[in-house]
Amino acid sequence: MTYVIAQPCVDIKDRACVTECPVDCIYEGARTLYINPAECVDCHACEPVCPVEAIFHEDDLPRHWSHYLAVNAEYFDEAASPARARRDAVGDHPVVEALPPQSGRTRRRSPSSPSARRKRPTRICGSPPDRPPPSVLGQGASVMVVGVPPHAMRA
Repeated sequence: MTYVIAQPCVDIKDRACVTECPVDCIYEGARTLYINPAECVDCHACEPVCPVEAIFHEDDLPRHWSHYLAVNAEYFDEAASPARARRDAVGDHPVVEALPPQSGRTRRRSPSSPSARRKRPTRICGSPPDRPPPSVLGQGASVMVVGVPPHAMRA
């Protein structure tokens, strides 16, 4: 069993997964990253940190990216040839090389970034964001709180 890096990584190469991988089984090609299936220990450390959600367990690969299981494996088979003796040699699998530029995509914020961890303050609708909501509401007043489930509001 192994994890696989699919098409969303192409031309992004965030490398958060490389930092998290405890066995250093993720290698960099020219346009994407690859997981060596012979070295992957199926630890799940890389998947949640990928900011473009490009890493999948081989059993969970979406059907339209299922060929990336072979792409990752074949990349390392090719790396064993004399022309590509080093696994981290610059270059890519022919499937990745044939793709048009993917740079039009945007990254979602990495969970490790400070701005992603910061929660937006909850405020009462209609009150200015720079002023706290009134502490006492008149009888029969109705309030809608954004981001708080209704059952949490009951006292």
